Amino acid sequence: MPVPERPERHIGDEQFHDAKVIWDYHQMGQEARPCSAAIGLGSHDLGVATTAADLFRAGLFPVVVFSGGNSPTTRARFPRGEAVHYREHALSLGVPDEAVLVEPRAANTGQNITFSREVLANAGVEVESLLLISKPYMERRSYATCRKLWPEVDVVCASEPLELDDYIKSIGDEKLVIDMLVGDLQRVIEYPRLGFAVEQDVPGEVYDAYERLLRAGFDSRLIGS
Repeated sequence: MPVPERPERHIGDEQFHDAKVIWDYHQMGQEARPCSAAIGLGSHDLGVATTAADLFRAGLFPVVVFSGGNSPTTRARFPRGEAVHYREHALSLGVPDEAVLVEPRAANTGQNITFSREVLANAGVEVESLLLISKPYMERRSYATCRKLWPEVDVVCASEPLELDDYIKSIGDEKLVIDMLVGDLQRVIEYPRLGFAVEQDVPGEVYDAYERLLRAGFDSRLIGS
C-alpha cells in the first residue's frame, strides 16, 4: 500500500510541532454519544456540515441546528449565510429536511449557542444533552462558551476527524491555519475574564508553544486584529 504523501511544509519542524501541540489541546477528545440535539457551528469550514450528516446517520441526535450568518471571512464562500449553506450540504448528504433547523443570525460563538437554544425551544425540542459540532481546533472554545451560557446542559464536542497536516491541506494556507490555532487559544485564555466562557486549564507546554508562535509572527487572528 503506498504511503500517503505528506503536504509540503513551508515552516520549520519546531513551529509545526508547536502548532500540533496547540491543535491537540483544542480538541476535547470526547467520544461522541447520543444527545437530545446537535448544533453545527457556522464558519468557513463545510466539514462541520459533513460531520453533522455523518453523526446524524449514526443515530446520535434527532435534530441539528446549523447556526451562523456571515463574517468577512465567509461572505464570499457562503453568500447566503453559513447556516443556509450548511443545511444545503447536509441535505445533499441525505439528512432529511425535518431534522434540520436553521439559525441564520449568529455572528460569534456566544450567539451560536444563545440563538440556537432559542430555535430549539421554539421548535419544542427538550434539550438535556447537546452535541456541539465545530471545526477541529474550535472544540475547546465552543465547549467553554457553552458551559458558560448553557450550564445545565450536558455538552459533548465533535469535529471532523482530521490530523493537522490534513487540515492544512484542506484549507490550503499553512500560515492562516496556524494563525487560527493561535487566535483560538488566545480566546480560550482571555474570554473567561471577559465573561464569555468558563476557564480552561492551559498546560505549560501549550502556553509555551503559543508564546513561541506569537513571537514568530503567527498573529493575524488575535483579538482585535
